[in-house]
Amino acid sequence: MPAPIPRQRAVPAAESGQAPAANRGGTSKEAAPSKEATVDTNAATTQLTLLLIEDDPGGSTVVPELQDSAGRPIRVRTARNLTEAGRLLTDDVHCILLDLALPAPGRAEDGDELAVLKHVLELAPRHAVLALAPSGDAERGAEAVRVGAQDYLFRDELDGRLLSRAIRYAVERKRSDTAERRLAEGRVRAQENRRLERGLLPTPLLDGSPLRFAARYRPGRSRALLGGDFYDVVRTPDGTVHAMIGDVCGHGPDEAALGVELRIAWRALTLAGLCGDELLGTLQQVLEHERSDDEIFATLCTVDIAPDGRRAGLCLAGHPSPLVARPGRPAKLLPYDNNGPALGLLSGARWPRMQVELGREWSLMLYTDGLIEGRVGAGRLERLGQDGMVEIVRRLLSEGLGGEALLRAAVNEVRELNGGELTDDVAVLLLDRER
Repeated sequence: MPAPIPRQRAVPAAESGQAPAANRGGTSKEAAPSKEATVDTNAATTQLTLLLIEDDPGGSTVVPELQDSAGRPIRVRTARNLTEAGRLLTDDVHCILLDLALPAPGRAEDGDELAVLKHVLELAPRHAVLALAPSGDAERGAEAVRVGAQDYLFRDELDGRLLSRAIRYAVERKRSDTAERRLAEGRVRAQENRRLERGLLPTPLLDGSPLRFAARYRPGRSRALLGGDFYDVVRTPDGTVHAMIGDVCGHGPDEAALGVELRIAWRALTLAGLCGDELLGTLQQVLEHERSDDEIFATLCTVDIAPDGRRAGLCLAGHPSPLVARPGRPAKLLPYDNNGPALGLLSGARWPRMQVELGREWSLMLYTDGLIEGRVGAGRLERLGQDGMVEIVRRLLSEGLGGEALLRAAVNEVRELNGGELTDDVAVLLLDRER
């Protein structure tokens, strides 16, 4: 709670002589009234305006000469009641000086001495408010500050220098409080968004499978947790492990939302028994119905690994082919010959399912193109490409890395070669079978 302004220096109320006050009819020649008033937070470069709300039977409160910190006159408007105040409370008003003795509409019988202040705070929540208390009534003034006023003044202690200072203080305090509140609200929203995005990332369903799973995910959007890339892994009751990774074109929140929809649809369709061409055709229908633009498409790679772990079916929809590594052999890409079009590009498209032999012991890496489109070399004009990525993974495997450590090292090295953060989303998942 701010300390009251020192009383030995006296405090003023509104300016006279520097700008014409509004007449008793409640009209003003300074600006057209607006229904919603906002505080000008750039008070250092804007001429301040004070709205005095009072009803003194002996005549209006004498307004001394007021100046802002730059020596410019502070403009003053005067309202006899809250109805007039509502008409004069335009966007260029920065501070309100309120007489606490003024009655509040419809609240004359409730005995609340601060009813008028509470009404004004509801009427002008974005404005700085100075409470004008009866002389010597410090208790009411302090209570006014607790209710929401920026400070309080005594009616018989008004002088231009100190009131000018009080107005500037109140405006700056309100601006600071508003900025702090917005910052706190922004933090809460950011925390809620992070919790939401974390909840939208998949939880692999691999209970009962001997396969090990690892994944890395880096959205291209600054401060985001979720991008247009998506992945998932599930095990169906027959023991088949199904893995998927995809990429919606674009990097915004709409693309991220569409990626989540496609992932959830893939999981539901997979658990319902669909696979291969039938599954991808149904996903294309989902994309066509959910996308915001007809030019939006998505690439996809699906793998279904047989219960014995030695064979897999592979479907590619405009997506890079997975990488497989086996003991004693160099890591290499799986066949890419029967790659179908990306989802959303061609109606009636087909996606052939290829059968691939994995062997007894292997590591299978699925990834999005964000991992291979980083820049490398002098001037960083060329792309890393699939060949460059394969070489990186081969070397890391020869160093004994695997699982999370392998993916983390690979993504970090690609980022370093790029000379900084990758602009595209990156998703990588790894399945390992050991015997």
